[in-house]
Amino acid sequence: MSSFNEQTPLLTTVVVTPRRQRYSHSTLRRFCTISLGAILVVVIILFLIPVSWLSPRKTYGEHHGWTFPWTSPLPHKSWPESKGLSYNDLQNILLKTPSEAKAREWSQYYTAGPHLAGKNLTQALWTRERWQGFGIQDSNIVAYEVFINYPLGHRLALLENSSQDADSVSVTKASTNAYRVKYECELEEDVLDEDPTTGLEDRIPTFHGYSANGNVTAQYVYVNFGTFGDFEDVVKANIPLEGKIAIVKYGRCFRGLKVKRAQELGMVGVVMYTDPQEDGEVTEENGYETYPNGPARNPSSVQRGIAPGDPSTIGYPSKPGVPRQDVSGIIPSIPSVPISYTDALPILLSLNGHGPRASSFNEFWQGGGLGYKNVSYNIGPSPASLQIHLVNEQDYVTTPLWNVIGIINGTIPDEVVVLGNHRDAWIAGGAADPNSGSAALNELVHSFGIAVSKGWKPLRTIVFASWDGEEYGLVGSTEWVEEYIPWLSGAAIAYLNVDVSCAGPHFTSAASPLLNKAIYEATSLVPSPNQTVPGQTVRDTWDGHIRTMGSGSDFTAFQDFAGVPSLDMGFQRSAKNPIYHYHSNYDSFHWMDTFGDKDWHYHVTITRIWALLAVSLIEHPIIGFNATDYARGLAAYLDSVKDRAANLSLSGSAVSFQPLEVAIVRLTEATEEFDAKAATLNGRIRHAKFSWWQRWQKAKLYSEVQKVNEGYKYLERQFLYSEGLDGRNWFKHVVFAPGKWTGYSGATFPGLVESLDEGNPEGVKKWAKIIETKVEAATKLLKLKSST
Repeated sequence: MSSFNEQTPLLTTVVVTPRRQRYSHSTLRRFCTISLGAILVVVIILFLIPVSWLSPRKTYGEHHGWTFPWTSPLPHKSWPESKGLSYNDLQNILLKTPSEAKAREWSQYYTAGPHLAGKNLTQALWTRERWQGFGIQDSNIVAYEVFINYPLGHRLALLENSSQDADSVSVTKASTNAYRVKYECELEEDVLDEDPTTGLEDRIPTFHGYSANGNVTAQYVYVNFGTFGDFEDVVKANIPLEGKIAIVKYGRCFRGLKVKRAQELGMVGVVMYTDPQEDGEVTEENGYETYPNGPARNPSSVQRGIAPGDPSTIGYPSKPGVPRQDVSGIIPSIPSVPISYTDALPILLSLNGHGPRASSFNEFWQGGGLGYKNVSYNIGPSPASLQIHLVNEQDYVTTPLWNVIGIINGTIPDEVVVLGNHRDAWIAGGAADPNSGSAALNELVHSFGIAVSKGWKPLRTIVFASWDGEEYGLVGSTEWVEEYIPWLSGAAIAYLNVDVSCAGPHFTSAASPLLNKAIYEATSLVPSPNQTVPGQTVRDTWDGHIRTMGSGSDFTAFQDFAGVPSLDMGFQRSAKNPIYHYHSNYDSFHWMDTFGDKDWHYHVTITRIWALLAVSLIEHPIIGFNATDYARGLAAYLDSVKDRAANLSLSGSAVSFQPLEVAIVRLTEATEEFDAKAATLNGRIRHAKFSWWQRWQKAKLYSEVQKVNEGYKYLERQFLYSEGLDGRNWFKHVVFAPGKWTGYSGATFPGLVESLDEGNPEGVKKWAKIIETKVEAATKLLKLKSST
């Protein structure tokens, strides 16, 4: 019988022995579990921290989201070192690859026949094939359809009527039979046995791009260089211009502006010639033989060129099917022709004794290289019995042109350096303009191709450009910039242009002040071909002067429209060097091989400078700009404006530049602080050594570098004014533009200066305020990007 009953508790205490431990080291295991868990948390935190510090790659002012943790925030794992090659090895390749023999070979190809804009597709295809053969596989032809003209026919004759009443009648009123041809202009350059290019059957006639069709007969007036001031001097001297033909010398301003001013004053045609006055010491008068027997100008040489992007698509790319604007008022309405000084002589001699002499005018009229030929440089006008008959026939068409674009993609997708030269020429030759630059560009692409073949991948993307249509007003490059302006605005670091790489032995450069430092550094690394002391570099033999950016080559759209810091450089002649026959048949391969660069050393030298300058901007972690140079440049430009204003009278209004001056002082302080931060960062980069577990420190450093680079990249863009300059709103830059009445040479603070020159106090106030606002925006950008 059981001892349990209904009162017995259902639960009772059962005594058991202690449980045996399952593991012999449980305490140690628990400690290890907690420790490893903590380490994992720390590692995850350290992995994620760089994401919070890194700005995503973006366009200034835009946000595109965060970088994923598993995506490397660095451009490549070896950053800040170069990828695939050390920087020293890369520099050595770029210095050693360019070859005189190859530069000569490329020049000989490009100058072998005519290559007008829109008529050089075979050269475009050949250039693309060469680049692909150099290893730049991403090389393509980018086409545009543009409105340009080609020559059909021309005539220029000096007519004379010897009848007694000839001075009281015009050709249109007198019997045509009463006039005889006193001189028929050749309008053609001599064929030279020594220079095969001059005798090509398909050589290009002498003409002006965008010149008007016309058939006019009229009296003529000598107007010196045809600058705005020259025309004003003639008007003040009460010499009638309306209904007359202008005889002008090339030089001192863009040829298109000569035609523009003549047209505005009611003249009916323009004839341009190159006077030996522009040739310095190397002239026939001084005993030098003329080309091909010597270095002086061949008397029959004629300078071609444009007389005004595509005037029918201003502001947008000229693609098939786009709407075309009316070009009346944009291109000239009066005909113009270029002639040699041989053809100009009878015309000028016939003016002797008619009207005042140029020597009686101001200092800008003094001189003239044909005095030894008995030309007295009388102004005229010619008597009614002595008139010029000018015929100009042009075919205006819409035709394709072809840019060649090659790309080496970098590891940073939104930082790009563009290098360019134009390929088209007015003539069959073009050994200096532009194909000395084309030969250098090929060797440049070749050099970078060698580096790529050895495993190098650039930090920043490189774009190579062989432009078409430069001679017709920078059409090819302008259309490309207009098409890709959204991308360029967010990505472009700099545009480096070489047009004429060699026309003499003296290095010259024009640039945005941001690039001054880079130019000095690159020229200090390349041996000079004209050393006076062994071991001299190009920097040692150069005076160091860097000109203000103007116009006249393919940098214009980049600098003045897109706000991309740009430069143009090359070797030029001085007053004692052989004459470079600009835009003439005598700018030929034979001239280059005999007088221009007979050993081809200067072609190689400019290639080396171009390459080293480019690679410094492409590979250095921090972009090699100097913002303080820019601010100091602005201060100097304002001093020039103040001096100009002091010499001008603005009626009824006192203009103060103090607010603008204060803004520039503040910008200077900001640039000095910003450049100092960049220098400190550079020092940290040079001495940085990161272990694998310090990835977040490397990422933080890269984040700081990105901020500084954004400041440098977008600084130039702060000076763009969306409404553009008064009367020429395509030009957006408030600091730099071509001069309104000079064309090629650069003007600083153009809106402000033009208002001063026009005596417009309201315009002066307007532009002073606009510039002040832009300077303040630049200061704000740099302060934002230099903050920790």
